[in-house]
Amino acid sequence: MAGDWIKFELTTLDKPEVCQIAELADIDIDAVVGKLMRVWAWFDQQTEEGNAPSVSKKLLNRLVGVSDFCEHMKFVGWMVEVDGVISLPRFDRHNGKTAKNRLLTAKRVANHKSGNAKGNAKSVSDALPKEDVDVDVDLKASPKGADEINPNDPVEMSLDWMPCPKLLKAYAFRAGLNPLLFTAESIAPFTCHYKPLSRLETQESWVSLLVKWFIRDKAYQANNVHKLPVKQSAALDFDKTGWLGGEA
Repeated sequence: MAGDWIKFELTTLDKPEVCQIAELADIDIDAVVGKLMRVWAWFDQQTEEGNAPSVSKKLLNRLVGVSDFCEHMKFVGWMVEVDGVISLPRFDRHNGKTAKNRLLTAKRVANHKSGNAKGNAKSVSDALPKEDVDVDVDLKASPKGADEINPNDPVEMSLDWMPCPKLLKAYAFRAGLNPLLFTAESIAPFTCHYKPLSRLETQESWVSLLVKWFIRDKAYQANNVHKLPVKQSAALDFDKTGWLGGEA
């Protein structure tokens, strides 16, 4: 078992997928949220990586009391079934021990900032459950763009941050940009912009934001390049002889 709690985002309450499942199952939206929690909790407690045999669908449908509930989850993309195995997309980002450690670390950072602002350091140590106090994650963005980083680890921006080469290559090629454009000098405006914001993002999110930054900058420069008008000169007529008599 990964733990006795699971991550839940408040925005889930109003997501279109929840409304779709409610319509498909012909039940109340609030009931859908409760049943989703049941399914997510089962995967968190009974699986290691969010994968289970397809026969588990019948069990889950009975667990939530709605026939074809798993099929409805598949319809909206919140469950996948391949080769006799059902799984939850991005399970490692929201469930399991690693995801929980990331969430707790992010919470510790938020409480640390709040504690510094209020002069109350005690709230920092109390923010973490006892079993996770020993979690020690470097929250500063990788200054050297190291290859061996977890793209889902939450980090803050630093002035000497450099993107992970593998992530940068993937995102840059996808956006039609040459990875060689991303030099320390060209990245500096990006880091200078985000460093004072104390914004917490995953390594992969920072790389995505960086590529979007370059795309916007490229478009801005293209829209602000104006061609100089070509000066039109009068064509010379070499057959004219008026100049001999002083005519222009």
